[in-house]
This record gives sequence, structure tokens and C-alpha cells, in this order.
Amino acid sequence: MQQNKTQQDAMQQQGLQKKGFQKTVQSIVIVGGGTAGWMTAAALSHFLSAQHYHITLIESDQIGTVGVGEATVPHIRYFNQTLGIDENEFIRQTNATYKLGIEFIDWGKLGDAYIHPFGIYGRTINDVSFHHYWLKAKLAGDSRPIGDYSLAVQAALQSKFSYPSANPESLASKYSYAFHIDASRYAQFLRTYAEQKGITRREGKIQQVNQCTDSGCITSVILDDGSTIGGDLFVDCSGFRGLLIEQTLQVGYDDWSQWLPCDRAIAVPSEKMSPPLPYTKATAKAAGWQWRIPLQNRNGNGQVYCSHYVTEEQVAENLLASLDGKPLANLNHIRFTTGCRKKTWYKNCVAVGLSSGFLEPLESTSIYLIQMAITKLVEYFPRTQNDITLTEEFNRDMRLEYERVRDFLVLHYTATTRDDTEFWRYMRNMKKPASLDEKIALFVEQGHVMQYKKGMFLEPSWVAVYLGQGIVPTGYHPAVERLSKTELDSHMANLRAEINNYCADIPPHSLAIEKHTNAMSNVWPPAALSLYEVFS
Repeated sequence: MQQNKTQQDAMQQQGLQKKGFQKTVQSIVIVGGGTAGWMTAAALSHFLSAQHYHITLIESDQIGTVGVGEATVPHIRYFNQTLGIDENEFIRQTNATYKLGIEFIDWGKLGDAYIHPFGIYGRTINDVSFHHYWLKAKLAGDSRPIGDYSLAVQAALQSKFSYPSANPESLASKYSYAFHIDASRYAQFLRTYAEQKGITRREGKIQQVNQCTDSGCITSVILDDGSTIGGDLFVDCSGFRGLLIEQTLQVGYDDWSQWLPCDRAIAVPSEKMSPPLPYTKATAKAAGWQWRIPLQNRNGNGQVYCSHYVTEEQVAENLLASLDGKPLANLNHIRFTTGCRKKTWYKNCVAVGLSSGFLEPLESTSIYLIQMAITKLVEYFPRTQNDITLTEEFNRDMRLEYERVRDFLVLHYTATTRDDTEFWRYMRNMKKPASLDEKIALFVEQGHVMQYKKGMFLEPSWVAVYLGQGIVPTGYHPAVERLSKTELDSHMANLRAEINNYCADIPPHSLAIEKHTNAMSNVWPPAALSLYEVFS
């Protein structure tokens, strides 16, 4: 059915070309603000010439944004650097704190805890990843967790932070960092950036969407004040409702709730009661999980849950009882269905953010998926409307990205021995996506992680969750045997000493924040990043 639809679109495009209806893209309309809308506006205003393109963003102050996630992954640094944003100014404007990873509590079994760090473990030896050497030591009786060999983990546990070393030979260069941010302040920060570059903002609600009778492309939208805004390319940042991509173009939605059944969340900010930690906390609960995100001025809190197994009232009561400080706002109740649109770019409309799909915020993926869609839109930016070749390549890339993130999130739920509630019994025994079964089987056999050059979660991330939640391979790479037990023991001891010495010399996280928020400019400009050259 989907293939036939694509073929029909291609035939329609060929017919329109013959009629001269392939319109050049010059006017871009972004529908919706928030993080997705203003990230898109900022990026397009940076990459596209204001002499050749006119960009309008439509949003209404009367329509709120979801804003459940305030934690990011290291890729946001690439986005900010590409736009020329000063990191210290970004930290000041968003009340940001540093983030070295995520701590997962009670996921493998009750009482367990591990950190998924932004960085590698140990050092690669003879072109074999360090975790294979750790596996040899473990199978020989060494009970030290693999986190002992992660500089990011140890710094996080000691609540310390320093920028990674610029020396590629140093172990201190083998980790990365992200941020906890106030997402609404980040959107406002980017709004200022984009408007200074010539973006036009229009206040109002969209009452009607008009389409071309021949091509089906969107031609204009009508606001509640009666004004009409036309465009050649439309970017749908309207949130869950998908005003353009779904309500107008009806592309369809792939529901993944059979693998990720959590369908609701409750969020609330609370007072800051102690110095902020340089990592996010994700604590498994009876029918979902709870997050705690430390900002400079407050904490972000919330619970994601499955309404089939617990009531809204029970979750709200549990959330409020677990806060470290008093709540600063009313509870924000959110409903969602995990999954993604069948097409995220269709005709002359590109969906960015929640309008393209939603994967719960377990690994802080929401802003990353916004960033990835923007990056791909810039990469495949069309000269004319309804370019099937570009749109299909964009859709393939985004679909693969969503599926890989989906599998990684599902792993957290299925790699568990918990059977204390009906929810966890379901998650433990449910049928997994075939692609995830293949990944797990490969790791269990000999510690191998399915490799791909591009994507959000690379080998260290999979190793962190596999081992952190009790999936331990039965063997390791044969090349490990090139090191004798004495050589291996010495190497492991040296790594631990190097990590401990480094952590002893770096400042507390709170002092690092103070230093960089008070700096007039970024006193340590990180090396230019590639979107894929980050440790995740």
C-alpha cells in the first residue's frame, strides 16, 4: 500500500513537471514555536541566505508547549557550535548544568544502579574494545563493575566536572558532556537568535490549511485574524496533533506501543535543595519510571507511566511524595502514543519534533531527534516543491534513526529480571522487535555490538545498558588472549589509578558551573564537533 502511494506520487510529480507546476522553493513557513520551531528557525536562518529565502514562523502564545524533557545529549553541542553560539552564554540563558550521563536505578532488578556515561570505557587494545578485556577479568573472578573504568562515571559519582582534554592521547579526552537545560528558555534564546537573522514571527492560531488541487501540496494557511500566509515549503512543528503532516496530509502513524506501552507522563518543577548533580536520574517505578533533572535554579521532575497498570492519581501522589523540594507549579499531565509518522516529509511538508513522532524521554532523545530532522532537512534542502528523490532519502534516514532509538529504549525495559509488578512481568516477557533480538544475540554470544557508523547510540551506550542490566556475554574476542593475566591486571590497575587521579584534580560540578556562567566568553572553546563524532 505504501509503495503504491509512493509510485502514485512519483507519477503525479512527473505530470506536474510537464505542466510546469514544479515551483521553486523561496518562501518557508514554520508552523509552531517551542523548541522544535525555534531550533528549525535558527538553523535555517543560519544556513540559508536571507536574500534568496524568506522564513516565517507562526505560533500562538495561547497554545502551550509540552516541554517534559530538559535533558540533552552531547549532540546539542554540535548544533550550538554550528550556529556560532557561545557556550557560556547558552549556559547562562538556559540555567544549564553539565551532564555526564544518566543513572538508571532499579531497572535490572530492585536495588541495582548504573550510569550510562557519555564516553568510552578504558582504552582500546590491539583494535579490540575495552569491554572484551573487562569480560575476561570478570569471567576470571574480578567483581569490579565496568563503570570503574569510565572517567565520566567516576566524575559523575563524585559530582565533579571538567571539560575533556584537547589531547587525543589522554584518557581525559575520551568522554563528552551534554546539558540539563530549561527548554522554554532555550527556545526563547533561539528566537532572539533567529529574529536577529531576519526571521519573521507571526502571532496567531491557524484556522484553515489550503492545498493545491493539482499537486496536493500546501499553498497557504489562514490565521484566526483572517490573514493568509503562503509558502513553498512548510515545516510542521505543531506538536502531537501534527496539524499539517497528519490532519491535512494524513500520512498515517506507526504505533509502537506494543514495545513501549507507557502512554502518559506527569511533570512538575521543584525547588533546588542541594548542589546540582552532573547527571540525570531515571528511577524505575511500579508501572514506568521517574526522572530528576537538576538545573541551576530548580529541579525538573516527572513520571512516565502506562495507564493500563496504574491510575493517574496514584502516579501523581507518588511523584509529589518523592520530590526533594516543594513543587513550583501545578502538575502537567501529558498523553502520548509512542511511534512515528509513516512519512516525516511528504509533498512540501516536513515534520519536525513531536509532529513527526514520539519516543519517551528515557534517554533524552527528543531534542536530538529534532536536531537530526533539521540536519537532514538542511542536507536535502530542495530547490523545488515535492522532490520525491530528496523526500524519500530523508524519510529513510529518519525512519532508521527512529527505529534504532526505539530498539535502544526497549532494551532498558526487556533487559530486566524484575517480576514484582504486572507491568514489569509484561515488559520482561514481551516479544521484542526482531532487530533488537538480533542485537542482543550478537552481544550474548561474544560481546559484539552491532555496528553502524552513524546514529545516536554507538557501542559504549549499548555496552552500558547490556552490562548495567545484567546481560553478560558468555565469551569475549579471542584477540584478548594476547594479553597475559599479569599484563591485563597491570593494565586494569593503571586505568583505575589514572581515572582516580584525574577525578581528584578536577573541580566540583557546582564550581565548574559558576566559573563558566561568570565568564564573558567561552574560555575553553571545544574542538569543532561533527554530529557523529561524539561519545554517546
